[in-house]
Amino acid sequence: MKLWEKNYSINEEIERFTVGRDREMDMYLAKYDVLGSMAHITMLESIGLLEKDELTALLAELRNIYNEIERGDFVIEDDIEDVHSQVELLLTRRLGDMGKKIHSGRSRNDQVLVDLKLFTRHELRQIADEVVSLFDELQAKSEQYQQVLMPGYTHLQIAMPSSFGLWFGAYAESLVDDMAMLLAAWRITNRNPLGSAAGYGSSFPLNRTMTTQLLGFESMDYNVVYAQMGRGKMERNVAFALASIAGTLAKLAFDACLFNSQNFSFVRLPKECTTGSSIMPHKKNPDVFELIRAKSNKLQSLPYQVTMIMNNLPCGYFRDLQIIKEVFLPAFDELKDCLEMTAYIINRMEVNEHILDNQMYDPMFSVEEVNRLAAEGMPFRDAYKKVGLDIEAGHFTPERNIHHTHEGSIGNLCNEEIAALMHQTIKEFHFERVEEAERRLSACEK
Repeated sequence: MKLWEKNYSINEEIERFTVGRDREMDMYLAKYDVLGSMAHITMLESIGLLEKDELTALLAELRNIYNEIERGDFVIEDDIEDVHSQVELLLTRRLGDMGKKIHSGRSRNDQVLVDLKLFTRHELRQIADEVVSLFDELQAKSEQYQQVLMPGYTHLQIAMPSSFGLWFGAYAESLVDDMAMLLAAWRITNRNPLGSAAGYGSSFPLNRTMTTQLLGFESMDYNVVYAQMGRGKMERNVAFALASIAGTLAKLAFDACLFNSQNFSFVRLPKECTTGSSIMPHKKNPDVFELIRAKSNKLQSLPYQVTMIMNNLPCGYFRDLQIIKEVFLPAFDELKDCLEMTAYIINRMEVNEHILDNQMYDPMFSVEEVNRLAAEGMPFRDAYKKVGLDIEAGHFTPERNIHHTHEGSIGNLCNEEIAALMHQTIKEFHFERVEEAERRLSACEK
């Protein structure tokens, strides 16, 4: 069944090629297609295109289909083109011609647009939850090890004193900025395209404000041409937010692999989170972090994949846009998996509290000595030269009791302030409004 089918058949090879992976990808969107249809037909009844008893019957059957999807009982049949066709077919089988009325005033173009928005909105909420979980683990470790010093590096050369409090806390604060990117993506996503039809509106007196409210959107994509232009643009902007988080994970994973190696021995990964070698019995490999690094680097390519698919298309719908689903929809599960694994291992990671017992790290305290001499009145450049010559002559004795007090330093991590930034950003999503709207709609409440 095809919603556009008339009195001729399409070549089977052409159909195979054009359908591609649409059925597989549409399973991600199935329950959101039902929610969108619930809102749409509720609006159709309000403008006289459905009778009240028809709306009641259709909503009840759509709720049954929604529950089937939730239970995993819903399938898109082999000869059915997409999820929109499958839902309409089920309604028509169960309710007769009444099921054919649900498409009035919309196109598959705005139908898939709203499906994608609802799906992405849900996934962004789950990503945000996973980010907060990892953030909390990092902050807890930062507090636990705030007094434990470690070398800081520039150019992979021993540079200055750092601490595990700073190291864990730095990645926590990085996630705050990532969350701000996610919030921007959420705001672009949380706008209603339904009612734009094929991108040029409808002669029916559609009430787009009503569907916006029913679906819990913050506002609508007002201009119907722009609503259609948003296909691909939303995915690209969301992909940049996902890539920002992935960038934080990739860097953290690299550090963890490096610091876990015997040459560093700064941290120890839990043995149950490592893998062995088929030939070397001593090996405990950080495969999980290596895979997190690889998956995160792959996710950082996502915005560019979306861009290259949608690039140089004029306004209006083109079938090119379907291919975006194949790279975009599965990306959320991959990122959630990486976030969950990272939080799990960070929680169990142990740190070496005696790194600085090794004298090879003594030179990292050179700046502390330069600053001490400068504070006592010696010109900074003279102090710099003196300490450098002492190191060259082998006369430098480090003072390991350091006192950093400014905001964000070893002695003043500002973890509470960083947590406040994260919590304020989370509040701005207003997840509760969306949850309430979707709950009411899926339960068919007025």
